[in-house]
Amino acid sequence: MKYSAVLYWLIGIAIAATAIAVSFHFDDTVRDFMMHHQNPAMRNFMRYVSLLGDWPLHAAVGLALLGLAWRRGSEEWTQIFLAMLLAMMLAGVAGTVIKRTVPRARPSVQTDIRWGGLGFSSKYQSFPSGHVGASTAFFGVLLMARRRVGLACLLIPILIGLSRMYIGAHYLSDIVCAAVLGTLCAFVVGHFVLLTIENRQSKIEN
Repeated sequence: MKYSAVLYWLIGIAIAATAIAVSFHFDDTVRDFMMHHQNPAMRNFMRYVSLLGDWPLHAAVGLALLGLAWRRGSEEWTQIFLAMLLAMMLAGVAGTVIKRTVPRARPSVQTDIRWGGLGFSSKYQSFPSGHVGASTAFFGVLLMARRRVGLACLLIPILIGLSRMYIGAHYLSDIVCAAVLGTLCAFVVGHFVLLTIENRQSKIEN
């Protein structure tokens, strides 16, 4: 069992490392593609997606669902929604620390220096994408707890990532690294929630 868990971790790390390396390689290609395929209607749509895809709306939805689950007495869903919010918060804090520690100019910023700069300026907080990190962590927990629903909801962080690149806020590597960070946060928080749910179900069955 332990060997199997280690193997899964190694495979996951290899996939994440490969995805990150590939994303950095195609940063300029994807940025240029996005710049040369702009149109007003799509840009307005992507701006709305980007705006709605920020963490406040995720938090509002999560809190509303948490309150509803609590009122209905669903201990299991209360734990799931609480874990989704905690994972999102963890990804947000981690992402902010990285942004300030490793400043990166956004694609829309005209500069020859991509790395370094004013860490407290939003123009140099491209890496990683806070929107994608928070959304991936939020729905990643749901995927762990309820696979079918979570899998469908993963389209949301994917669309958010596309919108952030389309409007020139992030490079492809910002999106991929944020997704990896969000996934890690979801796993850390969701793992303990799933264990709690499984233990409670085992006690009920016994």
